[in-house]
Amino acid sequence: MISRLFCLKTKVTGDFEYKMVNKMKNSRILVTGGAGFIGSNLVKTLLESGNEVVALDNFITGKRENISAFSNCKNFYFIEGDIRDADLCRKAVDGIDYVLHQAALGAIPRSIKDPATTTQINICGFVNMLHAAKDAGVKRFIYASSSSVYGDNKTLPKQEHLIGKPLNPYAITKYTNELFAENFYSLYGIETIGLRYFNVFGPNQDSNGAYAAVIPKFADALINHNSPRINGDGSYSRDFTYIDNVVKANILAMTVKDPQAVNQVYNIAAGKRTTILELFKILRDELTKYDSEIIKIEPLFGNIRTGDIPHSSASIEKAENMLGYSPEIDVETGIRKTIPFWLGQKKEIVQ
Repeated sequence: MISRLFCLKTKVTGDFEYKMVNKMKNSRILVTGGAGFIGSNLVKTLLESGNEVVALDNFITGKRENISAFSNCKNFYFIEGDIRDADLCRKAVDGIDYVLHQAALGAIPRSIKDPATTTQINICGFVNMLHAAKDAGVKRFIYASSSSVYGDNKTLPKQEHLIGKPLNPYAITKYTNELFAENFYSLYGIETIGLRYFNVFGPNQDSNGAYAAVIPKFADALINHNSPRINGDGSYSRDFTYIDNVVKANILAMTVKDPQAVNQVYNIAAGKRTTILELFKILRDELTKYDSEIIKIEPLFGNIRTGDIPHSSASIEKAENMLGYSPEIDVETGIRKTIPFWLGQKKEIVQ
């Protein structure tokens, strides 16, 4: 029996966590990209619920501080390495029950600038990991896909069976992952489930660098009394999804019993579209509660970013029906829950 952890600095709180915490326990789970934004949040919840967790990361985008709270936990193991190393992948899956594959080189602009490295990590690394999991007899392989696979398909809301032509190398890699997962299931019988994430945000998400996501980048600018830059006129829209919803979806993907739910891909989103200008106003209003000067800040407007699609919102009906998924935290609530993390980062910089 794997004992409950006593060493985490923070405890699981909130309605979502209390409902989900006992869904998956007493298993040995590998989280690739475990020091990243989504991976570290998965690690935290899985450890809190009494699992043994192995995290694998090369720190290209992951951060050591994201997993520092787990370093002394007896049920947490960390492997520093790269999924492009097939031998390392085989070692990482030894004795593993489930794989949550989050490791990838993200950011559309980065994939346009350097498609070769994006392809090596996101496709070759993915196949290395999937092949190793198959050979090790892993029960189920759950992997992160992306809303970017919908490409130039203009249908809204996005439905899993209606995709278009990918618009950038990153999108191509994610769709290729889905094809490989389906093929491995057909050829070898390994159970796979793909989760198409839509614009995930929350604690541990990086706000720095050229490839930072829009929400932490806007929040960082506002906290520092700078004007965020909006690409275009702010009318583009996205289905922004709080991290707890994504963690919940991964746990459901591991625990779902219906065989018809396996070898599928699912949209994981809030199911609601928010324009970039609306997002800015929500962030500004919520942060103003902590700093009255923020309400005076107006955004700057620039050119549309190459490779961007105008609008993205998800149909989550398939995930609701087959996984039992339902998003419990909307954009506004998610932003309020993330503000302490953003302000904590600011405090650490000042100190």
